[in-house]
Amino acid sequence: MKVKIHHEGKNIIIVVLFILVVVNAIAIQFFDYKPIPIAFAVISIILFALVLNFFRLPHRHFKGANEDGSAVVSSVDGTVVALEEVYEDEYLHRNVIQLSVFMTVFNVHANWVPVAGEVTYVKHHSGRFLAANLPKSSTDNERSAIVIKTSHGEEILVRQIAGAVARRIVTYVDAGETVNLDDFIGFIKFGSRVDIFLPLDTDIKVKLGDKTWGGETEVARLKR
Repeated sequence: MKVKIHHEGKNIIIVVLFILVVVNAIAIQFFDYKPIPIAFAVISIILFALVLNFFRLPHRHFKGANEDGSAVVSSVDGTVVALEEVYEDEYLHRNVIQLSVFMTVFNVHANWVPVAGEVTYVKHHSGRFLAANLPKSSTDNERSAIVIKTSHGEEILVRQIAGAVARRIVTYVDAGETVNLDDFIGFIKFGSRVDIFLPLDTDIKVKLGDKTWGGETEVARLKR
């Protein structure tokens, strides 16, 4: 699998590397007891590896059939933490199925497009920074809502949600754009969640606790 570093992380990686180099240089200069600089070096390598891991961007491509545009693919890597009927009152104003995937700091944090279609609505909301696996985070936390209208007229709402650690949501799409399953809707930094709101007659392919891979795992099929 091809993996590269996401452009959202390049400046952070440079800053972290600079700080670690300075800290280790100071440790070597001021500590004669060799185990201390060695410990600094080991910790620095682990920390830098974690930062690189967070901003990795593997090449993904949905391999399933989608000629009729019915496939719904997970937007992110993570664990399914919510799968229930709810009333969505920001845009859809009707009962829908909410499918939520929670990401830890160890997951890829790029956000893929879950359905092919036209972006009809994009809005950012300020809010709190509760733990993203809590139900209230969907409506109370800092978040961005994106609505994609499929070629068959279904409107699917995708919500990027910041978490207790995540403090920045980036959304790449704008209303009027046409998007496909291989495209990105954005990026959320350091632990977060993505909700997908689907029609009630959608055929759900996952269950609570299932692991998903962004851009690859089919989580549902829209009725045709």
